[in-house]
Amino acid sequence: MTSPQTRLAHLRGRARGRWRVPRLDSEDAERAAVLYRAQRRQGLIALATAVTVLLGLPMAFAAWPVLDGVRLAGIPLSWLMLAVLPYPAMALLAFWQLRRAERLERR
Repeated sequence: MTSPQTRLAHLRGRARGRWRVPRLDSEDAERAAVLYRAQRRQGLIALATAVTVLLGLPMAFAAWPVLDGVRLAGIPLSWLMLAVLPYPAMALLAFWQLRRAERLERR
């Protein structure tokens, strides 16, 4: 058995004439628009946070050059922080954003 979206996609390829996107009724369309705006706002906050983290690290190292002198296994701490720290931070940020978006959809 296939999903409704798959059936529509297959039907669209074989259908004669123009295929029209199904329209939502006005109540569902308004709810979708409100949800879209709320999730877009939260997504922009998450994006701004990611940019701040990614651009903030090099700026912090420029402000405190003594961090280049600190070495861990012969590698400057600043290099390790630039190479390792952003990935877990972005993963946590993505998880946080996903939970917030799901919470909005449940309301």
